[in-house]
Amino acid sequence: MASWLPETLFEIVGQGPAPSKDYYQLLITRTQIIFRWWKISLRSEYRSAKPGETKETHEDFLDNSHLQVQVAVVFGAKILDYVFNLCEGKFDYLERLSDKLLLKIICYLDLEDIARLSQTSSRFEKLCKSDSLWEQIVQSACDTITPDMRALAKDVGWRQLFFTNKIQLQRQIRKKKQNQEKPEKQT
Repeated sequence: MASWLPETLFEIVGQGPAPSKDYYQLLITRTQIIFRWWKISLRSEYRSAKPGETKETHEDFLDNSHLQVQVAVVFGAKILDYVFNLCEGKFDYLERLSDKLLLKIICYLDLEDIARLSQTSSRFEKLCKSDSLWEQIVQSACDTITPDMRALAKDVGWRQLFFTNKIQLQRQIRKKKQNQEKPEKQT
């Protein structure tokens, strides 16, 4: 495993499927899977139940069908598949990069590629539509950014500003200036 990976690779918590109120935690570290549970019940026979914990190495988890079923029941098949991939050493390194670094990378993509990337996950959708990304794109596309453009971007967003054609942009800036001058004339 890559040494720069954090000790905790993945963690998820959740409640068991209805009607259960039991609480579960799944923790994946570099070397092991930790599955914890807390019984939550009003029934007297479960009130004294202590929390439980199972620890398995990645290799043992891949062979433990009982624990795999528990993970699938509580957290779903997608999480189980993700855990399999982690146990097999298949990491999504791109997902582990910081948002700031990803924004630097994304701003070098073509617009079509940014649109495609935004459809891959909710995280990338948020990044691809973020104002900070579009501010970088506008700055790289324009020679200079005037204070009027910055003010308009603050109102409508950098993405909208980027996709606004030049004539519409000039009209919006002029309208914004006129609106700012009106209160000054009234005083």
